[in-house]
Amino acid sequence: MDSQTIVAPMTPAGVSAVAAVRVSGPEVRAVVRRLFGDKHAAALEPRKASLGTARDPQTGKVIDSLLYLFFEGPNSYTGEDVLELYPHGNPLIVRDLLQAIRGIEGVRLAEPGEFTRRAFLNGKMDLTQAESVADVIHSANRAELENAHRLLSGALSKKIATLAAQVKDISARLELDVDFAEEEADPDFAGWETRFVSVRESIQQILNSFHGKASLSRLPLAVLYGAPNAGKSSLVNALLGEDRVLVSNVPGTTRDFVEVRLFLPGGEVRLVDTAGIADRATDELDALSMKKSKEILEEADLKILVVDSLAPAGLRSDEGDNDADVVVYSKSDLRDPNATPATGASPIPDSGLRASSKTGEGLAELRQAMNASLFKQTADAEDLWITSEREKACLEDALAGVDRALDLLRNNPAVELLAFEMQVVRRALQSITGEISSEDILQSIFAGFCIGK
Repeated sequence: MDSQTIVAPMTPAGVSAVAAVRVSGPEVRAVVRRLFGDKHAAALEPRKASLGTARDPQTGKVIDSLLYLFFEGPNSYTGEDVLELYPHGNPLIVRDLLQAIRGIEGVRLAEPGEFTRRAFLNGKMDLTQAESVADVIHSANRAELENAHRLLSGALSKKIATLAAQVKDISARLELDVDFAEEEADPDFAGWETRFVSVRESIQQILNSFHGKASLSRLPLAVLYGAPNAGKSSLVNALLGEDRVLVSNVPGTTRDFVEVRLFLPGGEVRLVDTAGIADRATDELDALSMKKSKEILEEADLKILVVDSLAPAGLRSDEGDNDADVVVYSKSDLRDPNATPATGASPIPDSGLRASSKTGEGLAELRQAMNASLFKQTADAEDLWITSEREKACLEDALAGVDRALDLLRNNPAVELLAFEMQVVRRALQSITGEISSEDILQSIFAGFCIGK
């Protein structure tokens, strides 16, 4: 492992109240001394926040007055001495601080994922936990985040360790039979198939839990549609709590679909406000707008039909529409509570949601309905799934090895061949947690991380 000290920002570029910079390696104490002076370096205590004025070691120019924390190895994220600095979040300050630290001998800018890579190499976490760090950062909804935390806590590592121990025990017994093969005319294979099948089922169960990151990273799509002037844009603004979409009493104000991001209890979703869909277009532009509305509806994970509850019987857009997942009856604050079909008002079905963008009636219920539909709870919320293509490939290699062993056991039970196949299975499982790994594999894993992680 590279013995140089590394530095990188932990927070994204841009203006903020506070930024964060991390330093890790043998020169951490020298960094404190060069930035803050000998007095601060002598008083350095692990896990104690200190306030100091950082100066450029070359020019003596003040960079910033900031807080810093020291973590003494091996009790740190990377297992090395670590320094975390919290300057004001002005990009100029962060840049000057990074340049000053990089100018100290033995310190360089960290590569992507290098802090977590050092944590793995120093035994602070295994490879499955290291990969889950990226999942924790990039999870798009609460279920994914909870799963990432389970992976980071070692839940998958424990499953793989238990499975690898079973395979190791089988391998040891098989290799013992190999050693005494010449003394036994006919090795006893009774019970071996049951053990092989048990291992295979455990591997297959983990493999079946795979969820590709491409599908996980896609935000669910909820689409609001309905007749012109049904109140779709007003409903979007009410859900967001701000005026993001142009609203007018003139039908057809929305000519193109407008996409915004909405945060629900389960996670972030894409919410689309579409142009009104009428029985016939008023002009060519109107026809094109309705066509685009219908196209985005085809992609929707949740179709929300917005109906003007004031529309008279026979003219409401919910009549004959069976495609909607949720039907919202808007403008409930304007509806006469004494209205009846005799007065020309259509009744609101019990299955529909009454909503008012003005008073907020029904918004909480709509959010709840959207969340329940787009973020369905799994049968076992405590279970986990894997997201790494590398882990999936290792499991597939292990499964193929067990299948070959089962085929040998049933057709050509040569103990030497069985022992070899189970060694293949064990190595494949050990590769998942990083007990067996190569430089190329580590490089491919951590290259996708951000620099500060």
